[in-house]
Order: sequence, then structure tokens, then C-alpha cells
Amino acid sequence: MHPGFIFATGIENSNPTINGGRTRMDELEKCGHYRHWKLDFDLVQELGLRVLRYGPPLHRCYLGPERYDWEFADLTFNDLRRRNIAPIVDLCHFGVPDWIGNFQNPDFPELFAAYAGAFARRYPWVQMYTPINEMWICAVFSTLYGWWNEQMRTDAAFVTAIKHVVKANILAMHAILKVRPDALFIQSESTEYFHAEAPDAIGPAELNNARRFLALDLNYGRRVDSEMYEYLLDNGMSREEYHFFLQHNLKHHCIMGNDYYQTNEHYVSADGMTRAAGEIFGYAVITHQYYNRYRLPVMHTETNLCQGPAGDEAVYWLKKEWANVLRVRNNGVPLIGFTWYSLTDQVDWDTALREDNGNVNALGLFDLDRKIRPVGVAYRELVRAWETVLPTKSICLQVPVVMPHEYDTELSTIDPQSPVGGSLLGQ
Repeated sequence: MHPGFIFATGIENSNPTINGGRTRMDELEKCGHYRHWKLDFDLVQELGLRVLRYGPPLHRCYLGPERYDWEFADLTFNDLRRRNIAPIVDLCHFGVPDWIGNFQNPDFPELFAAYAGAFARRYPWVQMYTPINEMWICAVFSTLYGWWNEQMRTDAAFVTAIKHVVKANILAMHAILKVRPDALFIQSESTEYFHAEAPDAIGPAELNNARRFLALDLNYGRRVDSEMYEYLLDNGMSREEYHFFLQHNLKHHCIMGNDYYQTNEHYVSADGMTRAAGEIFGYAVITHQYYNRYRLPVMHTETNLCQGPAGDEAVYWLKKEWANVLRVRNNGVPLIGFTWYSLTDQVDWDTALREDNGNVNALGLFDLDRKIRPVGVAYRELVRAWETVLPTKSICLQVPVVMPHEYDTELSTIDPQSPVGGSLLGQ
């Protein structure tokens, strides 16, 4: 039996490089998952969850063209299958192997698609994927802010990164579908908004609010507005490259995963500089903006808040986000899942992984000693209370998830010629 509404958590597998590529910020290592992976999966089950955002470390698995090291992936994914936990597989999370270099490499899309196809063939029971996590954030942090990977700060570098990252995501989806025709792709993209601080900041704010959609516009084959079209062409995208995105998208296989944190809203000044605004509109308002643009099913794929001095700050944030989820659903948006990210505390997330300080950030459902936090208790109770009583949807509007233990019996019923999911995954 597949889940109706999808409650999930994630295990953070970011691995960008900093210091000119000399330092790898591997969150699986920093958070102890390589040592405690079995215990971590126990904790997922302790919470009553059957879906996990999870992925193997790309920089350790992908050794070169057609060269892979699946040792750790075999251990973990075979155990997830045994436990009947359905992973949403995160294949690339902010970093690439040293031999690829960074997201300026024009060979990255084809190389990544080959890796995605190899993974799908090795684990054909996996159905749900986030091929590349937060494509927009990955490009912005690497090429506009200068924090990660190529550590550049130019519009040309940004456009190069965004076209390579999104093309890689699309080619990976095509490669996976050749193995798993009923694959579902959950984008997991940061949902942002930019507020003008003053009248003379309206122009820069509008530019940022148009640019925030670029990754999903290209991924879903949506024509960008004229200002963004000129911006793309002025910064190195060719007309032929632009038309690739219009012609090769797989929107009808996709769920729009959106991530929301207190840091997702920004003030913009007249000189174009941005600073954190905190929560102003909130999840519900911004989710409606994205849904109205793309008209796809939505999954809330990331949120968290640090447990503060009172000990209940994260609990209140969970309750607030959940109220926003219910509001969005009650307003008629097909919102199909919710995720607290991540399972355990994270390390150096207070500097967005751009500094290797070893700071533990109390963002998880469990601490790094694998002791449950108050928000973990609250999430477990929320899941138990709501998993069977959410507003009933038509059966043709449910996500057609095939759980790992159902894979062998369901495989014979898959028609590779037909689109999946009926109305839910329609155009």
C-alpha cells in the first residue's frame, strides 16, 4: 500500500567545494551518517515515516566516465528496500566530483545523465528522484555569491551554470525514464521572494523576482519573459540552447517540490544588494505564486528552524509551516507532501557551508548523538495525527507511488507508452 499524503524527512547530502576547490563540505561525513547509517534509518522508522529524501555521495560514487563505486550505495539502498522505505533519490546536491570540476564544465550534463542512468539500472526499484537539488540555489551560490564550487560572481557564470545544471537535470530524467517508465521527479527548488526596500529599489527587486524562476522555467519548458530572454542571451545562452529547454522538458512527469525557510525572503536596495528579510509573506503566499506559474502538484520538500534557547522555537515553526500546508491544500492546490529537513542536526549550515568551522546547528529532528529533539517528538505526533485524516482526494488524484516491496508485482502492469498519474501529473 502506497502512502496517501507523503510525510518525509531527509538526510543532508550536500557536498560543495570551497577554498578554490581544495575543501569538500561533505555533510554526510560531518553529520556522521557514514558511520551511523543503520541507526539513522532506524530513526526514520521510529518517526513513522515511509518516505525519505536521500542520495548517495556523488563525489564518492562517480569516479570517472563509466567508473562507479557503489559499495556504500549498495549497503544503504539495499537496506532501505528491505525496510520498505521509499527514497526520493537526491543524485546531485550542490557539488560534483573533482574530475568534473564545477558547473562551468560543458560536459557536465551528459556526464551526469550517464551517472543517473547507471544508478537507475542498478536500483530499478527506485521510483522517485530529485536528480539535481535546488538548481537555482546551486547556481546562485556558486556563481553570483561566489561561495561554492567555481566561486565566481558574474552574470555570465550564472547563466552558464544554470543552463548546464538544468540541462543535466532534464537529460537525467530522460535517462531514468528509459529504465523506470513510471518514474516521478520531485524538483525540490527554493521558493524565494525579493521585497523592494524603497521606490528606487523596485527595478532591482523585479529583476530578482524574475530571475528566481529561471531554473524551473527552463526545466518545465516555460517561455521566459522578454527581460529574462535578453538576460540569458546577453550572458552566453544561445537561441539553440534556449530552444532545447522548450522542446525536451518532462513537465508531465514532475511534482514541484518547494523549499521554504525564514531566509527565503529578501530586502533589495537600490544598488541591487540584498539582505535577509525574515518571514513576511510566508510559505502559503509564495507557494501560490509558484503554483499559479507552473500548475503542477506541489510537495513541501524542505523546512527547518534552529532549536533556540527556549527549546520550543522549532516546534512552533513546524506548527506554523503545517498550518500553511493545510491552508494551501484547502485553497485547492494539489499539495501532496511535507518534509522536515533534515533528520539530524547539520554542520556549518549557519554559514551556508561556505566556511569549514565545524559548527553544529540544531536544525534536526534528532541531534548528532541521535537523541530526539522536541521538534522530533512534535513531528512524530503530527504524522500520527494527520496521516489518515487529511482531506480525501479522488483516487485519480493520488500520487502513483510504488513502494519498494511492491516493485516486483507492480512492474508487470507498467505500460511504458502511457503517461503516469492521470490528472495529478497532467499538463
